[in-house]
Amino acid sequence: MQLAASRIGSEEGSPIPCFETGSRSAGMLLHITSLPSRFGIGDLGPEAIRFVAGLSEAHQRYWQVLPLHPADKSHQYSPYHATSLFAFNPLLISPEIMVSDGKADQSQLMGLLSKDRSGSGFLEEAPLKMEFLRTTAQQNRCGRGDPGFDHFWWANRCWLDDYALFSAISGSRGTTTWSDWPDPLRDREPDTIEEERRKLATSIEEEQYIQYLAFSQWDALHAFARNHCVSIIGDLPLYPAYESADVWSHKELFRLDEWGRPLAVAGVPPDYFSTTGQWWGNPVYRWEEMESQGFSWWVQRVGHLLSMVDCIRIDHFRGLSACWEIPASAGTAGEGHWVPVPGYALLSCLAARFPSLPFVAEDLGTITPDVRNLMTAFGIPGMRVLQFGFNRDPNNPHAPEAIREDVVLYTGTHDNNTVRGWFEEEASLEERERITSILGKLPETGTISHDLIDCAFHTEAPVAIIPVQDLLGLGSGARMNRPATTEGNWQWRLQPGEPRAEDWAWLRELTIRAGRHSPAAK
Repeated sequence: MQLAASRIGSEEGSPIPCFETGSRSAGMLLHITSLPSRFGIGDLGPEAIRFVAGLSEAHQRYWQVLPLHPADKSHQYSPYHATSLFAFNPLLISPEIMVSDGKADQSQLMGLLSKDRSGSGFLEEAPLKMEFLRTTAQQNRCGRGDPGFDHFWWANRCWLDDYALFSAISGSRGTTTWSDWPDPLRDREPDTIEEERRKLATSIEEEQYIQYLAFSQWDALHAFARNHCVSIIGDLPLYPAYESADVWSHKELFRLDEWGRPLAVAGVPPDYFSTTGQWWGNPVYRWEEMESQGFSWWVQRVGHLLSMVDCIRIDHFRGLSACWEIPASAGTAGEGHWVPVPGYALLSCLAARFPSLPFVAEDLGTITPDVRNLMTAFGIPGMRVLQFGFNRDPNNPHAPEAIREDVVLYTGTHDNNTVRGWFEEEASLEERERITSILGKLPETGTISHDLIDCAFHTEAPVAIIPVQDLLGLGSGARMNRPATTEGNWQWRLQPGEPRAEDWAWLRELTIRAGRHSPAAK
């Protein structure tokens, strides 16, 4: 089945190999939504171009982003609660790029900017942005007569038609919880589906065209990054949201009852982030059914994402060895249990289809030998987080001196506090003493972020990634996510002009001094 890889075929420049053997490099973690913007949410416009140019000038080889999929308002637009694992988040479309591409006119842009944006953020911005996108879709006749749209639809129809229909129905009924739809619609009875396609034809065409705009802008940004020797590390959530086109259109692949409701949901047992475990609520897979189908859904999904990015971070890689299944009727995540997963068979299938297997495993938390064996068998590097590296445990794999050449090192992730916030609010006396011993000086709040970036860059890790918040030395107010909480996450954004010229200059000098610079970077 043809997927969206054909979009990339005409790009200028050559693909950049991911994680070259023997090289030392660096990069930055920043989600698209965190870029500055006049529209309440970061997008693929001028600030994204500026950020790539800054990475290149500072000799950064990688830009790591969070999942790029559509997100749901009911979950605070978390990028890990995807309403489709194939579609692109339309809120990331840049109105400014639409104007420059002739897809919208200046008066429409000014009209969007004139809307009341007091306290504007994800929740306030989404309806304004979507109204703008639908209006311009109709103005452009939803791509009719546009060869680019025709090619996009043909290459992506295997997921695009179902996603557009799902979105149109959700919009008409005011809910993405498809199990609450009338039974014939819930169960996708052919006559009912055809009737909905006819009735909602205009909305379906709008959704398809909006996806065309999103992928066109992303492809252009991706090509710009490649031409500036910057590889993009994407993020693969292990599960879709229950309220997603994926689950609705592939119910046989998930553990659901006869009414389409989850029998079991995903999460994790008690850990560093939560003493009661985390209840994610995503339906778990019927792995036996996936295996009987030759993992075709996974092959399609990974192939699609690899057409968008250069490398993939697999979130919750632990779940490819065994998954924590929580009965849907349980009171807490702690009532779940581990269920084996055919991860070796899945990765063997993916390795046959994608020989380079450009993956990074999110292997944080309690990791058992079977998970390590799976990573070793397929040569998949894991992650280390410097914030976890300063206790007195002699076997701590996150300690600076323990970092090996087969991991990607972070000062922190999107789930961690910023380095400064961690140091100010969470670091124990023991950890502060350990930092002092390693740095050879008493750490200070104002410099701790740069101190730990310097420490990370001088470890043996072949790749070091830093959140942009740490480059800027920001405190806990700039934290992206607090696991096991549902309010106030995913909202943080850069201020206009950040990072500043002096920030890029400092990073460039450190990168060169640490031997992590890319000679090919501009």
